[in-house]
Amino acid sequence: MGTSERYEFVVGDDPNPSRLDAWLAQIPDLTAAGLSRSRLQALAADGLITVNGTVARAAQRVRPLDTVTVWVPPARSPADLVPQDIPVSAVYEDEHLIVVDKPAGLPVHPGPGHPDGTLVNALLARCPDIRGIGGQLRPGIVHRLDLDTSGLMVVAKTQRAHQCLTEQLKNREFRKEYLAVAVGMVTPESGTIDAPIARDPRHRQKMAVDAGGRAARTHYETLEELEGHTLLNLVLETGRTHQIRVHLAYLGYPLLGDAVYGKASALTSRQFLHAARLGFLHPITGDWMQHSSDIPGDVSPVLDTLRARSAKNH
Repeated sequence: MGTSERYEFVVGDDPNPSRLDAWLAQIPDLTAAGLSRSRLQALAADGLITVNGTVARAAQRVRPLDTVTVWVPPARSPADLVPQDIPVSAVYEDEHLIVVDKPAGLPVHPGPGHPDGTLVNALLARCPDIRGIGGQLRPGIVHRLDLDTSGLMVVAKTQRAHQCLTEQLKNREFRKEYLAVAVGMVTPESGTIDAPIARDPRHRQKMAVDAGGRAARTHYETLEELEGHTLLNLVLETGRTHQIRVHLAYLGYPLLGDAVYGKASALTSRQFLHAARLGFLHPITGDWMQHSSDIPGDVSPVLDTLRARSAKNH
């Protein structure tokens, strides 16, 4: 048995109080641990969340300077990883690897907040032989996407494929392209954001541009100007935590719906960020592989709405 994880946060000076569960669900450290809003509500119901030392309800409002503490029971051991019939579409599969199209809201692997119900559990049902490939708790996983980011991921099905793909990722030989909607009319229309990223020293649950951080480069290009928004194509040269989200906010054009680095939006319940294209060398044949994924149905209506507004006002 492991020990419980303990997280502690202090509420900032936002004059508009949020529900406790909504406020916690926006904290990167918790989303990275796989703690969805529904999971946080369950922890609160079990008495595992306190505000100023008092057991809290998920629906209560947080106030400035409140101290919020979350206890998360230990994750299951690798032996407890169970195959689960969770629908995940694959755009390519052979005996060495599988390229999946991850939906938003699906955690990549089990963690303190999600002992199951993850992409790994789905993969174990589909590809039982990946168990133990590249690690016990994250079998087959080469790279990750944020909980609320959708799109393409490659997963290794053999140890040889995992080693080769991991090496390519380390050497920046992957080509990762994203589609995103930013708030505001992005200027210039294309460019490179070259700004190092580190954990935010003032808000430890967030990342930030920091001169002492790790090198981070994002190339972007405007695809379409919409009503007060911009549809962008972005290519990652590096792969830092929350890189696109941090870089666009740094430019002054946060992602639509990104409540952590920008603002929540009535248009979408999550940040508009989709891993649309993924290229890499096949680990066995050496052939260049390029896969693509359309914008998913949970956010595609956002573009329809913005285009309709643009047409109406021009």
